[in-house]
Amino acid sequence: MLGQAVITFREVLEAALIVSITLAYLTKTGRSGQARHVWWGVALAIVASLAVGVVVATIAGTLDEGAMTLFEGAAALLAVSVLTAMILWMATHGSGVEGVLNKRLGSVTTGGTVLALVAFAFVVVFREGLETVLFLTPLGGEEPVGTVAGAAAGVGAAIGLSYALLRTGSRMNLRRFFFATSVLLVLLAGGLAGYGVHELIEHQEEVGADVGWFGSTAYDLGIPASSPLHHKGIIGSVPAVMLGYAASMEWGRVIVHLAYLAVFLPLTVALYTKPGLVDRLMRLMRLRSPVVH
Repeated sequence: MLGQAVITFREVLEAALIVSITLAYLTKTGRSGQARHVWWGVALAIVASLAVGVVVATIAGTLDEGAMTLFEGAAALLAVSVLTAMILWMATHGSGVEGVLNKRLGSVTTGGTVLALVAFAFVVVFREGLETVLFLTPLGGEEPVGTVAGAAAGVGAAIGLSYALLRTGSRMNLRRFFFATSVLLVLLAGGLAGYGVHELIEHQEEVGADVGWFGSTAYDLGIPASSPLHHKGIIGSVPAVMLGYAASMEWGRVIVHLAYLAVFLPLTVALYTKPGLVDRLMRLMRLRSPVVH
């Protein structure tokens, strides 16, 4: 439940911050009358996100056990890739997100069309909603009740904090916020990567494929499934979601999990704590990008 709440909290808060920046820009540029168009886009995005969630849940409910295992494994690895891209993007662009949005809003509002502003609000909010659905899908298969409860808690907390920030006029230090949540999400993504590999190994074994030592047991703590310390138990489920803990693991799951953390945890910390690293990476990317004449 905690992991689901963290994911949903961050996604909803990001969407709320983007909407707040958009509304503030319209007010500062004398276009406050266009705020209703932003809310139209937000409402449409929420409805579309919920619809996608229902469709994904419905499709998952029609799959047999073997297909469901493959679906959850693929969904977990896809979620890890999107989550990682989001973490790295925020680490390199998070501090200037308001400037980037204001620049885009300038071009959108200059045209003066209602559709452009509605579409802008829809896209930025629906992206967060789609990412939330994608991230929660593999977790929902393992812990459906906890996923729903965690998502609801995350939405409530994010909306409450957003409202408090708007009422008090406080300005959140976005870089510190993204740093703290990014570290948590890297830990979660590492466990999710291992879980995805675990599901794919199970699927291969179900169809009779030999995965060799990759699918052999790396360790087994001997904790019964009925124990609260089991990764599906009331206590063990918390570190299971947040840290990828399991009562037993295959070698493939252990290797992928640890390899992910070994690469992306120090990289994420370095991007936030060493400002010069971001500048060097951005210059390197510009140097290596093809020149268009």
